[in-house]
Amino acid sequence: MSLVIAEQVRKLYRSGETEVEALKGVSFQIGAGSFVSFVGPSGSGKTTLLNLIGCLDAPTAGSLTVAGTDVATLNRTSGAAFRGSEIGFIFQDFNLLPVLSVYENIEYPLLMIQQTAETERRKRVMALLEAVGMTDQALKRPDQISGGQKQRVAVARALVTNPKLVLADEPTANLDHATAFMVINLMKQMRDQFGTTFVFSTHDPRIVGEAEVIHHLEDGLLKESEQKGDGSHD
Repeated sequence: MSLVIAEQVRKLYRSGETEVEALKGVSFQIGAGSFVSFVGPSGSGKTTLLNLIGCLDAPTAGSLTVAGTDVATLNRTSGAAFRGSEIGFIFQDFNLLPVLSVYENIEYPLLMIQQTAETERRKRVMALLEAVGMTDQALKRPDQISGGQKQRVAVARALVTNPKLVLADEPTANLDHATAFMVINLMKQMRDQFGTTFVFSTHDPRIVGEAEVIHHLEDGLLKESEQKGDGSHD
């Protein structure tokens, strides 16, 4: 089953008199439970594409369906609600709130987006702390843990709302080689454990090969796609 279906998606940005076509008609499908990367040099359209899939922006032309919803039908309010229930985000600079503990950072989306009851919040946060190996760091603040640990917390926070899809824009950009592999392997473990679909962008050749499906973007076009294994998990 396809979780994301893109057909001839284009994205045009206007800045004064200047027009930049960031995506020039890309088509692809992403299967539920898959582990997919979009790769390409800076300016190839990777981040634009992730923003469209994440409903942070809308295509200029073409059609894009995410979890059965045509993203063009979403306005700002419905788009925010859709993201809150269906999509998790992992950022390259972690985006953790410095005044909150590790536990509170993971819990935050449940308070802000889903208004989940306290007992359910605690159950979910504790389960994810254990899953990402951060139970013993729960009370620490972000400035008291390492970069790799921050990204583990970011993975847990992305998963706490039980999203169908997690998007990660250059999730290993600020990490050393060993930590980068650890985070990618953690994301795969979480996919296997929770059935979540992971889509990440990267131009890091060390981790490109870790994806099961690799889409190569160049100058706003999808140049080629390669699949390793069956790319789908029950």
